[in-house]
Amino acid sequence: MWVTASPRAKRILLSCWALFALANLWAMWAFPGAETIPFHFVWISIAVVFGVNAWPTTAMMCVLGVVTLTTGWVLWHHAAIGEIGIEETAEVPLMAALFLVMVWHVRGRQRALRELERVAALERQRAETQGLFVRLGSHELRTSITVASGYLELIHSTHEDNQMEEDIAIVLDELGKLDRLTGRLTTLMQLHSPAEASTVDINSLVDLLVRRWTPVADRAWSADSTVGPAEANEDRLRAAIDGLVENAIAFTQNGDRIAVRARRSPESFTIEVSDTGSGIAPDHLDHIFERSWSSRGTLANGHGGTGLGLAIVRTAVETLSGTVTVRSTLGKGTTFVCRFPQRRTPGVEPRVVREADFTTPAN
Repeated sequence: MWVTASPRAKRILLSCWALFALANLWAMWAFPGAETIPFHFVWISIAVVFGVNAWPTTAMMCVLGVVTLTTGWVLWHHAAIGEIGIEETAEVPLMAALFLVMVWHVRGRQRALRELERVAALERQRAETQGLFVRLGSHELRTSITVASGYLELIHSTHEDNQMEEDIAIVLDELGKLDRLTGRLTTLMQLHSPAEASTVDINSLVDLLVRRWTPVADRAWSADSTVGPAEANEDRLRAAIDGLVENAIAFTQNGDRIAVRARRSPESFTIEVSDTGSGIAPDHLDHIFERSWSSRGTLANGHGGTGLGLAIVRTAVETLSGTVTVRSTLGKGTTFVCRFPQRRTPGVEPRVVREADFTTPAN
C-alpha cells in the first residue's frame, strides 16, 4: 500500500508527480482553449500525492502556492489573448479552496488514526496487565495465601494461648476472604478471554453441580433439567451456575430450599436458580449485578461479600450471548433466570434429572 510505503517509494512518487504536473502544465500552455483536461489533471494529481505523502503544512502551502500561481497564470494569459472567457479563471481559487478542504479532512483523519493507535496501545497494555494478573492470581498469589494459612494452622495447633488462638482465627478468616476474592477476580478476568463452544450435556452439568454443592450447606436441594445436549461453553456455564448457587447459599438458612431448573424452548434454553431465603429489596434489584454491590447481605442475614459474585454471573452469561434476570420478594425468596440462545441437537432426546436425586446428608 502506498500509504505505508517506504520514504524512498514516496520520493519516487513525488518525482513522478512533478514530471506529470509539468507535462500537463505544458499542455495547458500549448493548447489554448483545450486546457480544461490538463488543468484538472494537475489538481487531481496533487490531491492524490498529498493523500499519500501528507506533507508538512509549510511544504504543502508552498506546493499549493506554486500550483495555484502557475495554473492561474496560464489561464489568465489565455483569457488575455481571447482564447477563453475571463470567468474560467475563477476555477483556480475554487480548486485551491477545494484542496484546502481536502487537507482539513486528511488532517482530521490523521489525528483520528493517531488516537486509535494510542487507544490500541493502551488496550494491548491493559490486556497484558490483565494476563499478568490472571497468572499471578491463579498461582503465585494464591500459593502465598495457602502457605501463610498453613503456617498459621501449624502455629494454632502448637499453642494453647486463648488470645493467640483468637488472633490466629481472625487472620485465617481474613486470608480466606482474600483467597476467595483473588479467585473471583481471576475468574472475572478469565471470562473476558475468547470462549469456544462445544456440545454440553446440560442435564449432566446440572446434576453434577448440584451434587457438588449438596454437602456444603444444609439446604433442601433439588435439580430438574430437560434440556439435554446444547451448544455452549461448559466453563462459562459452570461459572454462572456456581455463582448463583453460592449466592443462594449465602442468603438462606439451614432447611431453606434451593432449586436448580433447566428448560428448553424452540430457540433457547433457560437455567433457573431459586431459593426461599431473605429476598432482595425492590430498590436494590437494579444494582445487584454491579461490581462491588453487596447490600443484599445487610438486608438479609448480615453476610458480607465482595460484590463480585453476581458480576461474574452476568459476565459469564453475556459472553454466551445470554441474559440474566431476577425476581424477588422480601422474606420469601429469589429466582435468577439465565436465558441462552440455542437449538436442540437433532436426534438426541433429553434426559430428566429427578428432584429426588438430591438430599442433604443429615448432620
